[in-house]
Amino acid sequence: MKTTIEQRELLETLKKRFEAKVERHEGIVWEDVASRLSEYPEKIASLALMEESGGEVELLDQDERGAYRFFDCAPESPEGRRNLCYDEASRRARKANAPLSSAEEVAKEMGVELLDEEEYRFLQGFGPFDQKSSSWIRTPAEVRDLGGALFGDWRYGRTFIYHNGAQSYYSGRGFRSLLRV
Repeated sequence: MKTTIEQRELLETLKKRFEAKVERHEGIVWEDVASRLSEYPEKIASLALMEESGGEVELLDQDERGAYRFFDCAPESPEGRRNLCYDEASRRARKANAPLSSAEEVAKEMGVELLDEEEYRFLQGFGPFDQKSSSWIRTPAEVRDLGGALFGDWRYGRTFIYHNGAQSYYSGRGFRSLLRV
């Protein structure tokens, strides 16, 4: 974040979304969230990057350790994070037309996590999301070791998890992120 004005604007945006959809995070008090965020300025910077790239960030719950979990809740995979293959190894392995980056590399730069399959299905419980796009999800090593990667979307009234070569990339596929604070 560049200025405290930008930080305040971001926090106000997040608070408005929080208050508009209270059913998404029952039992959580915004003042507690804001207090926790004030302790971690690097997390606010990550939230800003999620938002700037089209994520429409929302707080959905707390994990088992009490960390607040912020998810990308844009209707479609964030536009500022598309046209990416899965990871650095797959990007470097492309013989032609390599994308500029990968989902894992961009997530690391942003200080966020890719959703895993369980988290993606959890998010879809608040959706539907990715009705026209798709999103890379964190892929288990046994799949990635064989050259594949997983992605998900919402079609025909349900969540689908698919596989693709990790080197592939499409204009309609990006990634959704998760930030724990």
